[in-house]
Amino acid sequence: MSFQVPGFGFQVRILGSRFRVRVPGSGFQVRAGVAATAALWLVSATLVGGQAAARPPLAEEVFKNVQVLKGMPVDQFMGTMGFFSAALGMNCTDCHVDESGGSWAKYADDNDLKRTARRMVQMVAGINKGNFAGRQVVTCNTCHRGSTKPNVMPSLNLLYGSPPPDEPGDPFEATAGQPPADQVFDKYLKALGGTDRLAKLTSLAAKGTYKAFDDADSNPMDIYARAPGQRTTIVHTLNGDSTTVIDGRNAWIAAPEAEKPVPLLEITGQDLDGVKLEASLVFPGGIKSVATKWRVGPSALIDDKEALTVQGTTAAGATVTLCFDAESGLLTRLIRFSDSPVGRLVTRVDYQDYREVAGVKMPFHWTVSWLSGRSVFELSNVQPNVAIDAARFAKPAPAPRK
Repeated sequence: MSFQVPGFGFQVRILGSRFRVRVPGSGFQVRAGVAATAALWLVSATLVGGQAAARPPLAEEVFKNVQVLKGMPVDQFMGTMGFFSAALGMNCTDCHVDESGGSWAKYADDNDLKRTARRMVQMVAGINKGNFAGRQVVTCNTCHRGSTKPNVMPSLNLLYGSPPPDEPGDPFEATAGQPPADQVFDKYLKALGGTDRLAKLTSLAAKGTYKAFDDADSNPMDIYARAPGQRTTIVHTLNGDSTTVIDGRNAWIAAPEAEKPVPLLEITGQDLDGVKLEASLVFPGGIKSVATKWRVGPSALIDDKEALTVQGTTAAGATVTLCFDAESGLLTRLIRFSDSPVGRLVTRVDYQDYREVAGVKMPFHWTVSWLSGRSVFELSNVQPNVAIDAARFAKPAPAPRK
């Protein structure tokens, strides 16, 4: 039996205890082996305000000439480009035509490097499918390691020298002899001021500066945050305001054309889990619930100081690693990554300069590093427990295009 849901274009086909729901033209299709009546529940659950639930636009719907990396949201597509750049030690215009530096549209132009990259993506996918049951074991970084040409000769300097430290973000199992995760978290909360004081801090408004990796000067910045996980950051650049909003469930970036290819970029999937976790750490009293499967791994050295590493899994399956100074108990680093078709898209946040606000210690300096950029945030003034208009955490208007 099959039927249309009037006014919405949903097609529902029921075969005994199985059903299929399809939205023509959207790519949305679900098959499941549950009672047929669940089909009607699924249809109603995907309707918001009488309309089909909107999904973020896909890369091929926003950019021209996407041939291989189809089917992913724009934010993941941009992260994937950053993965290519980092793996090969190149910047965007190295792979694209020279004119792309001043025009997002010119990134669509073909050249030999782009054609080679498409073949390499398909080659790596074939290696993983044919040898590792589809698991992502081989990536661009496996062979390139920051070089445009894979290195076929071992390095004697590396062989007999001191290898660079590993990033403490890879998935790990619990390490014997380490304290339980709850004990590490409790020491952290006590170091910040204790659970009672943390519970009394419910909002803040702050001013400071922001400096991107290639900026000559810092830009003024405003931050608004409200417990448990809402945060809005507004950077006032020469090209216009760049606004990042996390409302507790969703997140967006409205940025000038010079910074983002679309006027409003929706953050999705595992990366959304990551930015939500970062926002929740502004009010860290509920840190134990921001992820599951917490385990304590091997100690790491961060700035020549021992750190305890605690790793968890977010609701969307992303891995997050928190590094706590073994002596003070304070959080010094957060490492998170999201999966992509070509490799892990890693982001790192380093926290410094803890100061007391309303009896609670919080970092006044943090650096966010990812595969295609680095940003430094510094606070100069923080006002605790201020009234903040709910509109501050609403979906921002798209940034104007010139």
